[in-house]
Amino acid sequence: MKQKPTLTFWQIWNLSFGFFGVQIAYALQSANISRIFSTLGADPHDLSYFWLLPPLMGIIVQPIVGMLSDRTWTRFGRRLPYLFVGALTAIIVMCLLPNAGSFHFAVAGALIFGVIALMFLDTSINMAMQPFKMLVGDMVNEKQKTFAYSVQSFLVNAGSIIGFLFPFIFAWIGIQNIASDGVVPNSVIYSFYAGAVILILCVLYTVWKVREMPPHEYAEFHGFEENSSVKENSSVKEKSNVITLLKNAPKVFWTVGLVQFFSWVAFMYMWTYTNGAIAHNVWGTIEVKSAEYQEAGNWVGVLFAVQAVGSVLWAWIIPLFKQKKTGYILSLLLGAAGFISTFYIHDKYMLFASYALIGCAWSAMLALPFTILTNALSGKNMGTYLGLFNGTICLPQIVAALLGGVILSVVGTQSAMLVIAGVSLILAAIAVLSIKETSSEKNILT
Repeated sequence: MKQKPTLTFWQIWNLSFGFFGVQIAYALQSANISRIFSTLGADPHDLSYFWLLPPLMGIIVQPIVGMLSDRTWTRFGRRLPYLFVGALTAIIVMCLLPNAGSFHFAVAGALIFGVIALMFLDTSINMAMQPFKMLVGDMVNEKQKTFAYSVQSFLVNAGSIIGFLFPFIFAWIGIQNIASDGVVPNSVIYSFYAGAVILILCVLYTVWKVREMPPHEYAEFHGFEENSSVKENSSVKEKSNVITLLKNAPKVFWTVGLVQFFSWVAFMYMWTYTNGAIAHNVWGTIEVKSAEYQEAGNWVGVLFAVQAVGSVLWAWIIPLFKQKKTGYILSLLLGAAGFISTFYIHDKYMLFASYALIGCAWSAMLALPFTILTNALSGKNMGTYLGLFNGTICLPQIVAALLGGVILSVVGTQSAMLVIAGVSLILAAIAVLSIKETSSEKNILT
């Protein structure tokens, strides 16, 4: 099998630069969905149900995008067309979602409009997000993959910082941070507008700069003959379907998936309950109509930005670990400590340390699972496998969302839900011990 060429820094950078814009959109969603739906009138015990949509759309959309793009060859590439269409849809919906309370609907109508807009936003973000992971798997050799995913992690977290801070910055410069009952403040609405503009500019840059491999070259670098899986669907030589691929998936697909399950449960509860937890622990309120609650909502963006900074810094440390598993375990345990510490901290500035530690876990989750998995895969069904692997991200979030209201009733406060998140990361760190890395290029066990 012909070895993929070594790419320059800027070639690797360009492969993932559009992710910066996509992540701004994702960050705005992550930091503000609970705030938006609480403002529209949702009960705290029902918040986790609104969070069902992001992973549900992901588990539907990303395998489809992966499978279709494996079989798509156009003059514009195989992954890039899906990226462009997803981003274009996302910017339209980003202008609608935060205005759900501005169309003079009743509470139920506003919530329904918000749910529909969120569904389309999740669909489009997932459609735009998946191609970036595939492009690295397609075009980067094994020696550079850890670095390439670390660059991607850096861009993801840099985008997150911008997205998380937008409402805080807009409020700071004087844009209204409170609004009438059931209406989302302008500081949040304008943040979504700004994110939409940056998203399309970043995606256009990647589409302009990246040239994907033609079918014959892709086949040479991935060790199979050019056939239907890379060119003509009508002359199928090897019939593969989802069930067959799952049966033949390398063991690492499942062991890393177990780690993913506990990791994403933790972050699902962070996104769902941090706003209420910080409002209660630091501002002493659970009243969503109060100015204090909206101020806490802005501070959540700051804390998530601190998490992203911690993640960016830790992303440069992860490649220094000789054993990926050691770095993986340590990262998850640091994140667990960060989550659990939030329960005992009531000063908004001291929470910086907690969320910086959480960023260590987030950094490892962005880079290491895909490095370990793509190293074990041949290129033939790379996109399909990465789409299926997204199930290890989406399914735990669905489970967590379904159980969130029940667990909240048991533990009593949204602050305690962050302790549950910490325990889940400890279980994830233990699960890392089950991983045995394999190499498709070298065909050896490492």
